[in-house]
Amino acid sequence: MSGNGDDTDFDASDFDESGSDQSGAPEFQGGAWLRGSGPDSDIAICTRVRLARNLVGYHFSPQLAEEQARQLRDFVIDRLQKPGLPEQLAIVDLDSIDELERSVLVERHLISRELATSRRPRAAAIDSDESVAIMVNEEDHLRMQVFESGLELDGAWRRAERLDDALMQRLPIAWSEEFGFQTSCPTNTGTGLRLSVMLHLPGLVWSEDIERATNVAQKIHLAVRGLYGEGSRALGDFYQVSNQITLGRDEEQIIDDVRLAVGRIVTWEREVREALLRGAARARTLDRIHRALGTIERAQILTSEESLGCLSALRLGLEEKVLSGFTVADVNRALLLSQPGHLQRESRQRLDPDERDERRARLVREVLRVQL
Repeated sequence: MSGNGDDTDFDASDFDESGSDQSGAPEFQGGAWLRGSGPDSDIAICTRVRLARNLVGYHFSPQLAEEQARQLRDFVIDRLQKPGLPEQLAIVDLDSIDELERSVLVERHLISRELATSRRPRAAAIDSDESVAIMVNEEDHLRMQVFESGLELDGAWRRAERLDDALMQRLPIAWSEEFGFQTSCPTNTGTGLRLSVMLHLPGLVWSEDIERATNVAQKIHLAVRGLYGEGSRALGDFYQVSNQITLGRDEEQIIDDVRLAVGRIVTWEREVREALLRGAARARTLDRIHRALGTIERAQILTSEESLGCLSALRLGLEEKVLSGFTVADVNRALLLSQPGHLQRESRQRLDPDERDERRARLVREVLRVQL
């Protein structure tokens, strides 16, 4: 493993599920996307800014020969390790860690599934609180990601812009006066900006309004995807809403587009939640929440999909003050640790699917402190 600019050694296992505060009490380190703070964090889990950038003098990543890809990776890593960046980053050589550790990074949203499974020489640079991650040799030479908890579009963009400006001072970024930033896929050309907000929308799903909400977003050229982005399903009532157009609109216009659409969806979700807890709908809603709790309490086997569904219902119950005994932070912790990669690393052994389902049922109870 390489270190960061102050020669700190780094290993992928440093992305631990727990740390400790000064009192020695365990403290969950879940990254910005699960911090549970910030504006509208009851619905908006986190905001992500992703910038696609490429270097002059190299083919786009899909066309890079292995040796050229290795040279590019090493060149970028060398420049990232020089002092002066606004973020202090540690380097992860993704070729030298195993599949399980790469899957953990995917589950933490620090790298993409595509980068995890790529055969190209590749790397990632990640800051200590997992709010910044740079992927090297993904679909583009650089994919910079900045995360902020809650609906924090302006704050996430300001941090990403500072990092982008600093990198442009030390890397030959491919830019065209006519088309803007040059990218591997034309859909990213222009600003190269993909601005997304992860939303928890059980109200719209349970009221069967989610398709209408998705159609509204798509009509104004926003994409609606699942928990892990492009190509993933919306498990646990979690959706990512992001801009589709990067060419012909500047960054501020893209931010305004996403702000308007996400603001409408958040308001809609709040209205639907309120309706679900009034009148005849209330009993059915409470029954669904408490059935999820009963499943967590008694289940001996929990699949990933079933676990996410139950945790989604519990999160809604906590946010709407109809459940107590544990916190949203506990649910967030269970959400992450019950994913297959984390589950196996926590168990310190490889588990087949049936073993994972059994271990998941026990672990979720332990995290939520639910007693049989």
